[in-house]
Amino acid sequence: MTTTATPRRRLTAVRAAWLFDGSGGPLTPDPVVTIDAGTGRIVAVGTAAPDEAEVVDLGGATLLPGLVDGHVHLAFDASDDPVAALAARDDAEAYEAMLVAARHTAAGGVTTVRDLGDRGHLALRVRAAAATDHTLPTVLAAGPPVTTPGGHCHYLGGEASGVDGVRSVVRAHAGRGVDVIKIMASGGNLTPGSRPELSQFTAAELRAAVDEAHACGLPIVAHAHGLAAVRAALAAGVEGLEHVTLMTADGVDPIPDDLVAALAAAPVTVGLTAGLALAPGVAPPPGMVARAPAMASNFRRLYAGGVDLIPGTDAGIATVKPPDVLRWAVGMLHGVLGMPPAEALRASTSKAATVLGLGDRKGRIAPGYDADLLAIDGDPLTDLAALHAVKAVYVRGAALSR
Repeated sequence: MTTTATPRRRLTAVRAAWLFDGSGGPLTPDPVVTIDAGTGRIVAVGTAAPDEAEVVDLGGATLLPGLVDGHVHLAFDASDDPVAALAARDDAEAYEAMLVAARHTAAGGVTTVRDLGDRGHLALRVRAAAATDHTLPTVLAAGPPVTTPGGHCHYLGGEASGVDGVRSVVRAHAGRGVDVIKIMASGGNLTPGSRPELSQFTAAELRAAVDEAHACGLPIVAHAHGLAAVRAALAAGVEGLEHVTLMTADGVDPIPDDLVAALAAAPVTVGLTAGLALAPGVAPPPGMVARAPAMASNFRRLYAGGVDLIPGTDAGIATVKPPDVLRWAVGMLHGVLGMPPAEALRASTSKAATVLGLGDRKGRIAPGYDADLLAIDGDPLTDLAALHAVKAVYVRGAALSR
């Protein structure tokens, strides 16, 4: 009789002083998180390490799940003019630059991202590379956003007009293997001649995009700034609304009570464009600064009204939006909206993972989940700035060198 030996698991036990498990509860003292290096999964969370495990002692650090960003653009390089920078690169150069951005993302503790707009489906290549390269975060990819001819981000591809044209582009994206469809319901700031306050698609075109995405088994999210575009995308049945700034040509519309109620009642998540990594000589555009108080007031009303919210940083689109800007966004959820720190952290870990369809393996420190860990110095429940004191990062069980 022939027997086959079962390979021994290679276990790593990560010890720290405190643990936030992603559920929103208090910190747990003296955690030991045991990782199976072969699978990259967590096998146990307790206070003792298995005898056969290699122990990594992080001293007084706090362990958190790797952060989850619902809205990034790996193809944009967070420069003064990311659109021109991308245009100057061929696909091979753009892909290499995206790998650099993705590694920066992971090194900053953001271990899962949803890329909501690239050129030529290059984010699918980054997603594939991450299967074997654990310096890269887990990537969900939308491909080029569906937009009107000459519309917002038309230079990424994905242009469509008319009901049949929209359906055709959505089907083509699905055929490439995207994880989600992104449609530009309004104009935006990165495209000359495009106006954020104006709608781009008719109600029939938006409905066709939603129906086709769902027929392909995919969720769909809409970029929507202006009030009319937000209402139209919500009525069409999208799963996600990105931005919802309610910008006008020269200001911001106050969010109507009925829209707050409709958003709260619908099975939709608003991705708040949060997070600014400010530094000397680095500032957001003046027009956004002027609108910020009114937009913050609207965002607070969304939160108070019970609307489902996660942060989506738009990482890459400006110098204030580096690849790992989500760490700053968590602080803004607390400082601007008034979310308690534990809720802001949950929105950026387990809740965001659930919204992205990864709630069964991302955003928690628990047995069976991917071993995406962020270790920091300090207590994030009393000071969210501690998120910037990164001590260690694990991506699917592999420690990143620091």
